Amino acid sequence: MPIMLTERFFLKHAATLPNFSVLLAIHPQTPMASKYELKTSKNGQFVFNLKAANGQVILTSESYTTKDAALNGIESVRKNSQVDTNFERKTATNNQPYFTLKAANGQTIGKSELYSGTAAMENGIASVKTNAPGASVEEVT
Repeated sequence: MPIMLTERFFLKHAATLPNFSVLLAIHPQTPMASKYELKTSKNGQFVFNLKAANGQVILTSESYTTKDAALNGIESVRKNSQVDTNFERKTATNNQPYFTLKAANGQTIGKSELYSGTAAMENGIASVKTNAPGASVEEVT
């Protein structure tokens, strides 16, 4: 049975482990994957959240009347998140930045949380661009 050592141990003792990179290649840490969480809201409509690999919600959808429509919305996010001009950068009434993602037809597909500053918002947009295309879909009950 192999002994599993933590990344912290490896980093602390890297100088004394000549095959450090080989060990990491054999036993890499598997990060949590990004995902769309699809759920039914209290009013019976469907909404989804795109979550980054760290579990943070980076985009919340509009409401959809059917599950199929919500799944089409997810596909629209996958496609439209790759075009920077589809992100509309906005400022809330409290001066906090946020963004919306729009489809090619101009319809809003989802929006972000409020951010502490413009740089944080741009990081959120970059995260959507990175995570949206390959994220799995998980139904939450």
